Amino acid sequence: MASSVASSPVLIRCKGILFDMDGILISSLGSVERSWTKWSHMRGIDPEYAISIAHGRRAVETVARLRPDLDSHAELKVIENFEVDDNEGLTVLPGVLDLLAVLPKGSWTVVTSATERLARVRLAAGGVSVPDRIVTADQVKQGKPNPEPFLAGAAILGVPPEQCVVFEDSSSGAKAGHAAGCIVVATTFSHPVESLAAAHYLVPNLTDVRIEPQSDGLVIHLTPLNP
Repeated sequence: MASSVASSPVLIRCKGILFDMDGILISSLGSVERSWTKWSHMRGIDPEYAISIAHGRRAVETVARLRPDLDSHAELKVIENFEVDDNEGLTVLPGVLDLLAVLPKGSWTVVTSATERLARVRLAAGGVSVPDRIVTADQVKQGKPNPEPFLAGAAILGVPPEQCVVFEDSSSGAKAGHAAGCIVVATTFSHPVESLAAAHYLVPNLTDVRIEPQSDGLVIHLTPLNP
């Protein structure tokens, strides 16, 4: 964890914000785990292991790692269909709608490891209205922890990556944001703190995060946890 993490309030000035989807804006953990368990049983893989490496990564890359002998793009469609059909228990996370409501148009977007089809379904189910242009698994050649998705997100906003703040919950996402040159704020409710070492700041969730639009950008108010 970076030495800048402190227990006193912090102000972060930036020009744009890049939100991960699952675990940041919405919770679809049940759907993810049920879908990967179903697919794992079909393909003779330990479900617990599959789930442990699936979070925060593109499904196509997870499949290629688990079953390199299979057509990863064909398997992606199988898993995507499972997930699209399963929205049981999906919820928007605390503080999210209030946070998004104050953000000016063009100042933020979503950068997710889900496909665009799945992302749109889940965000709609959670009641989250998002920009027309988001970054999804099918729009990049390399997924998280590669920095490409967050570099693409910064490009959508027309903002240098170093002037963007990433909100993430997974190890691969925190690494991707850090590698892109962004400031990374990671939430701790869904993944172990020790897996988030690439983040600059840790917060329990977005409930106590406040964003103040200003004429020259955004000011994020938060009180990070000790590392």
